[in-house]
This record gives sequence, structure tokens and C-alpha cells, in this order.
Amino acid sequence: MAEQGQIKRLSRHGNSSALVIDRPILDLLGIDYQTELKMTTDGTRLIIEPLRKKERQSHFARVLKKTGKTNAELFKRLAE
Repeated sequence: MAEQGQIKRLSRHGNSSALVIDRPILDLLGIDYQTELKMTTDGTRLIIEPLRKKERQSHFARVLKKTGKTNAELFKRLAE
């Protein structure tokens, strides 16, 4: 697919900004509102892409490890 430009503006969303992605682009990429997206930059461009399965698993493992450390005492008390 050739690169096609589309002009967009950010919308206010509380204290943040949001970018509305049109349905045809969502369908083309196979993503929806539940898809986790990875946002990076090369210093001049914003790059948004769906998380790949391996990246999702790695992210889940990191969150699970952090949750375990943060809530270890709580989990111990709940197990008693």
C-alpha cells in the first residue's frame, strides 16, 4: 500500500489529547478499541502500531512481576 497522507488534528480529552482514527484505517490494520498499541517516536514522527503477540506476552510478564512485588504482602494475607 502506498503511503497516503491524511490531515488530522488532536482533540481534547480531559487533560490529554486524543487522535481519532477512522474506521477504514482500523479495519485495514485489523485493530479496534481493545487492541493494545505501541507508541514510539524517531524524534520527528509519531509511530503507532499494534503490539505483536510476543510483545504483549513480554509486557504481561513485566506487569505480572511488578504486581507480584508491589502486592506480595497483600497476596500473602489473602492466601491465609
